[in-house]
Amino acid sequence: MEEALVRVALDAMGGDNAPGEIIKGGVEAVNLHPELHVSLVGKEEVIREHLASYSYDASRIAVVNATEEISCDEAPVEAIQKKRDSSIRVALNMVRHKECDAFVSAGSTGAILAGGQIVVGRIRGIERTPLAPLIPTEKGVSLLIDCGANVDARASQLVQYAIMGSIYMEHVVGIKNPRVGIVNIGTEEEKGNALVKETYPLLKNLPGINFVGSVEAREIPRGAADVIVCEAFVGNVILKLYEGLAGTLLDKIKAGLVSTTRSKIGAALAKPALKKTLKSFDTTEYGGAPMLGLNGLVVKIHGNSTAVETRNALAQCISFLQEDIGGKIKEYLAAGQPKEE
Repeated sequence: MEEALVRVALDAMGGDNAPGEIIKGGVEAVNLHPELHVSLVGKEEVIREHLASYSYDASRIAVVNATEEISCDEAPVEAIQKKRDSSIRVALNMVRHKECDAFVSAGSTGAILAGGQIVVGRIRGIERTPLAPLIPTEKGVSLLIDCGANVDARASQLVQYAIMGSIYMEHVVGIKNPRVGIVNIGTEEEKGNALVKETYPLLKNLPGINFVGSVEAREIPRGAADVIVCEAFVGNVILKLYEGLAGTLLDKIKAGLVSTTRSKIGAALAKPALKKTLKSFDTTEYGGAPMLGLNGLVVKIHGNSTAVETRNALAQCISFLQEDIGGKIKEYLAAGQPKEE
C-alpha cells in the first residue's frame, strides 16, 4: 500500500529572500523526497513565474493564492486577525482544516507564534507552545526549548517543555533516553533564580525524563544535555549569541587562513576537513524551530533563510509527522509516560 503524502503549506512570501529562495527550497525538497507534497502559499502570479524555471513533479506542488502579506513591524495578533488573506493566515487555516499537515515560514515570528495558537490551537493540556530549534554541539545537536515564544514562563510550563523536548529528541533525532538539563548560572541544585529553583525539583522527580541537572551556558556547545530547558528570554539570548559567535569565528578563521602564503598552503591542505567541521556548526543544516504542543505542526525558519534551510525544514516536517510527535505528546499527557514503539 502506498504511503500517504506528507502535506506541507510553505509561506512563499515570508522572509528576506522570498519568494525566490523559498520556492527554490520547496522544489528541491519535493525532488529529494517522494513522500512530500508542498503547497506554495502567496501571490499566485509571482509564484508561478518562479516555478517556470524549475523541473518538478507537478502533482506534488500546488499553488494557493493569498493576496496579502504580514510584515515584521505589524502587531502580530492584529495582523493575524485582520489580514485573513495573508500567506501566513491562509497557510495556518490549511493546517487547522487538515488540508495540510504542517506549515513552514520565514515570515514574522510574532505573527507565526500568535497564529499558531489562535488558528491551529494548542493540544489540550498544553499551557504554552515553545519554539525549539536544534543547535549544533561538539557531540551532535541539542534542542533549545524555549528560544523565543514565551518570555514569562512558569515552572509547570518548563516541565512540559522538558517532556515535549525529550519526546522530540528521541523520536525525530533518534537519541534514546535523551539527557534533559535546565539552564542555570551554576551546577549546584540550590543555585538559580526563583523560576529555576522552583522548576529543578519538579524535573528531578519527573517520571520518564532523564534529568541531568543544571547546565551552564558554556557547557551547551560541548553537548552537556540533549534537551536544554529555559524560558524564552534566556533561550533567545543563547541562540543569538550562538549564531553571532559562530559567524564571527568563521570570519576570523577564513581571514587567518589567507593572511600569509604559508597559511594559504596550509588552508589548501586542510580545506576538506575544515569544510566538513564548519558545516556541522552551520545552523541552517538543521531546519527550523518547531512550535511544540500545537494541534498541527508549525515550523519557523530564520528570516534570512535560503533554499538550504527551507529544504531542510521541509525534510524535518516529514520526520516529525511520520513519527507522530503530536500523538506521542498527547499520550504522555494522558498516561504520564512516553508512547512506546
